[in-house]
Amino acid sequence: MPIAPTGDGRRPPRRGRIRNLALTAVAAALAVPLLSVPSDAARTPPRTGFEATGGARWTRPAEESALLEAAGRHSDRVSVVRIGTTERGRPLRLVRIGSRRPDALTVLLVCSQHGDEPAGREACLTTVRDLAYATDPRTRAFLARTEVLVVPTANPDGLAAGTRGNADGVDINRDHLALRTAGARALATVLRDQEPDVVADLHEYGATAPYYDKDLYVLWPRNLNTDGPLYDEARYLVQRRVRPAVLDAGYSGGVYGVWTDPDTGSELRRSAGDGQERILRNAAALKHAVGLLVESRTDALLAGERADPALARRRRVASQLTVLTELFLYADERRSVIRDATARSRAAGAGARGPVFLGGADNEAPAPHRILRDPPCGYRLTREDFTRVGGELALHGVTSRPDGDGVYVPLRQPARKLIPLLLDQRAAYHLTNGQPDTAC
Repeated sequence: MPIAPTGDGRRPPRRGRIRNLALTAVAAALAVPLLSVPSDAARTPPRTGFEATGGARWTRPAEESALLEAAGRHSDRVSVVRIGTTERGRPLRLVRIGSRRPDALTVLLVCSQHGDEPAGREACLTTVRDLAYATDPRTRAFLARTEVLVVPTANPDGLAAGTRGNADGVDINRDHLALRTAGARALATVLRDQEPDVVADLHEYGATAPYYDKDLYVLWPRNLNTDGPLYDEARYLVQRRVRPAVLDAGYSGGVYGVWTDPDTGSELRRSAGDGQERILRNAAALKHAVGLLVESRTDALLAGERADPALARRRRVASQLTVLTELFLYADERRSVIRDATARSRAAGAGARGPVFLGGADNEAPAPHRILRDPPCGYRLTREDFTRVGGELALHGVTSRPDGDGVYVPLRQPARKLIPLLLDQRAAYHLTNGQPDTAC
């Protein structure tokens, strides 16, 4: 029998684990101040527009700008930089919080790539504020050895229009290979230059009751080119950390894309969550990060949320904050394991061994012709082709060298398993037809 939701849309918690980081989903959902700070206006934590209205509306762009500016003024551990400009001239911002030490673990939050999925953005803005103003010893110790990177609004044009895609109708989360959009190019720059160890991509979804209607779904990278230890760590994060934390907080949860029988819990079908390399969750794994997809439910739960949409909005944001709280705890507790997995992934690419998969996923065997069992040594590009795609290759962190009248892209580099997806004519989303070099 389903457990009845509570008044704020959450189900009663099954267990009572205590989480001690400054960020707490319950406080955020109720817009309660989280931190103990001096009371003068210059040091009082700002509230988002969402919090100030109790979830009656989402935070406006001007309010976002004011919050980020205040956080930067308040704390020397916070900086805000512009990493791009959208097709309609709006800024794309990256917030950096915490340690700049070379040995710090780096966690990247990408919020609301789809403009009509705003709950992740609210969770990210709250997170920026809470980390900037934190005074408790545990959070400050966490930030002393961790850098948290946040792209609070990855699709400002879509947010302004209330659309999934950007101003040109392009889905940014299907552009992480071609890099045609300003948003995808900005994120590629962050992945290349900052080399995050963990990447969380925050989204929302529409439910289909009773088979696909959990409060929150999560998923790891399914792409078969994900290095083994990195894949194992991403699955551990989803299955052993985030999903239990979601249930403990009183929400229902599941694996994204998996429809289940409401009576038995058995799998009925899969509607999403493939190994498609152009989705950020998978692209980040190919760039050596532990990837995590988060999807909160937009649809109202029962009559209370239908009567008061603010209840549904608060539940959506609070469930996302539950994930971020557990994500930070995971990163703090397993930093050495995570760093080892990301380092092994880079080394495995540079080592140039093993097959490369042009299709399939961890839940779908690739067709034989989609497997490069003996990958080439590299790909040759004409000068004309390189002029057309060289900028994208550089954004992906792919190195090349002059080769006669053209350019040579060797596979023996960290981006080894990404390169055939970009240059092999058999790959579904390749940028150009490179000429394979088999004379190693």
